[in-house]
Amino acid sequence: MFDAIQAAPADAILGLMEAFKNDANSDKVNLTVGVYKDETGGTPVLESVKVAEAKLLEGESSKGYLPIGGLGEFCDLTQDLYFGSGHEVVSSGRAATFQTPGGTGALRVAADFIHQNFPKASIWCSTPTWPNHPKVFKAAAVNVENYPYFDADSHGVNIDGMLDAIKAAPVGDVICLHACCHNPTGADPSAEQWKQIADAVYDRGLLPFLDFAYLGFGDGIDSDRSALTEFARPGAELLVASSYSKNFGLYRERVGALTVVTAGAASAKTVASQVKATIRTNYSNPPSHGASIVREILVDDALRQQWDGELAEMRERINGMRKLFTQTMAERLPGRDFSFIERQRGMFSYSGLTAEQVDTLREKFSIYIVRDGRINVAGINPGNVGPLCDAISSILGPG
Repeated sequence: MFDAIQAAPADAILGLMEAFKNDANSDKVNLTVGVYKDETGGTPVLESVKVAEAKLLEGESSKGYLPIGGLGEFCDLTQDLYFGSGHEVVSSGRAATFQTPGGTGALRVAADFIHQNFPKASIWCSTPTWPNHPKVFKAAAVNVENYPYFDADSHGVNIDGMLDAIKAAPVGDVICLHACCHNPTGADPSAEQWKQIADAVYDRGLLPFLDFAYLGFGDGIDSDRSALTEFARPGAELLVASSYSKNFGLYRERVGALTVVTAGAASAKTVASQVKATIRTNYSNPPSHGASIVREILVDDALRQQWDGELAEMRERINGMRKLFTQTMAERLPGRDFSFIERQRGMFSYSGLTAEQVDTLREKFSIYIVRDGRINVAGINPGNVGPLCDAISSILGPG
């Protein structure tokens, strides 16, 4: 039976990672995969995480299963972190949070929940979006539609096109929104635009589904969660998929959460029963270690303060590289404007490079970028920014 199976298409980003690994050029640069890199090109373990792990190792007494919904304290802390302690959504009891295997696990559980409970609903994704979004939703048999998002001319948000699409979407559909640090473009709506988007979504009767993978990587926790709090209006319903991969550096531990906000506490309990049934048929219950690390850090004032500082260091390094890249390109090509790179937020930016230009950078300079022109800004450091800008300048020419 297996002999009749055809090979699946290679993942574009993972394929580039393999090519980068096999590249013998000692000056090669990897700006592809979405993980944080420090100035040495490594993905460090946070010191706060190391301390928390040591405490867990010393005090751990069991490897028994977690409940279906995960660690209760972790779920409570997730609500406080993402909505803000004391937010009405939390105090009213109308939010139910479930620990999941990463943000991707949260997306899949939500997709199954949507399919089972709203079988006629489509989910709307931005153009462009994280490539795995439509794959996860389609795997759960949810129909995927698209709305305009990125304006290539301004390198910002196409707010008019986005609002027009929202106003025309069928009532009862779901809209997937990047809460901050849009992947892959790095272009986020302003506070006023988020209000316009939330107004349009609720006026149209859509269910907002916020993918929140990068809290703290934009301008700070309070600022980055402003989109979520804009949608978390009294009585409003929404879904939130959150991840601790980036802001805690727990990539391989797969720590995430799904939060369902309902109109009232009674419906939250009903919905929770359905989500738990979905989890049971997916993976039964989530892994413990990564969530225990997060819990340990968030309940310990000293560790929380240490983590806040480490998160700020990662954020400031990325934003510093945005500024340095913009300044260096201005020196190399004064006739071209790259200031949009500095304005964008998060690990990613749409560089504006074409697929052919990206291929040339890889083949001629061993610089690896996803073919749609998305770059991982965290892969830039003071040692490679000069050669990187020289290579880009050479293929672009004067403006």
